[in-house]
Amino acid sequence: MAKKNKGKKDPLLSQKIQIWIIVLLVPVAITVYFFVYLAWKELQLIPTFQATVEEEEASQVPPNFDLDIPMEYIPIYLAAEEKYGVPWTLLAAHHRVETRFSTMSTLVSPVGAEGHMQFMPCTFVGWKHPTCTGLGQGEITKEEKMNPKMIKKYGGYGVDANNDGIADPYDIEDAIYSAANFLAKAGVAKGELKKAIYQYNHSAQYVEDILFYYKQYREHSEELERVALQEANAKK
Repeated sequence: MAKKNKGKKDPLLSQKIQIWIIVLLVPVAITVYFFVYLAWKELQLIPTFQATVEEEEASQVPPNFDLDIPMEYIPIYLAAEEKYGVPWTLLAAHHRVETRFSTMSTLVSPVGAEGHMQFMPCTFVGWKHPTCTGLGQGEITKEEKMNPKMIKKYGGYGVDANNDGIADPYDIEDAIYSAANFLAKAGVAKGELKKAIYQYNHSAQYVEDILFYYKQYREHSEELERVALQEANAKK
């Protein structure tokens, strides 16, 4: 007669029953997940909840994102976008790449590009100027360079944005509007962003750099505009 094994107990449920329970629970879990997902989507439609989610998303900015856009420039970019149809985020990208938002020690490049958005004198005043050759430095007097009538005469891209009678590449509004004027005519108005960027600076690497910042700024444009508006209202 075999001895009973007192140390081992029979399982409450057989292995076969356990498998059947698992099989039955899978569709239940899927159903619960489905209804939880629907409930989440419904909650997002509630204004207060949606605003909370947007605030959380706005704070989750990628660590490599270049947020160093001075907020006071954004209204100028937006105004230039409204007039010329050039995305303000593209103007910000050019400003970032050209002069790091005007924080460089000098706003004159080694080849003679000038101002916040780095225009060659002949591009700003117009290549029809009798002294314009080569890279476009020319022998243009300061009075000619800042005279809207001369710019119109020689076919330049300089703009008197603030209507003070002067088109100045060292004036932030004039410079940004002039860049928007150039980019619009160079291809942005037709949706040819890469072509326009390349016309601004004939370098494939330059195009890549501009598009890198442009895409990041565009992705977070609403948050950036909201912050800029809040700061503007706070100063009133």
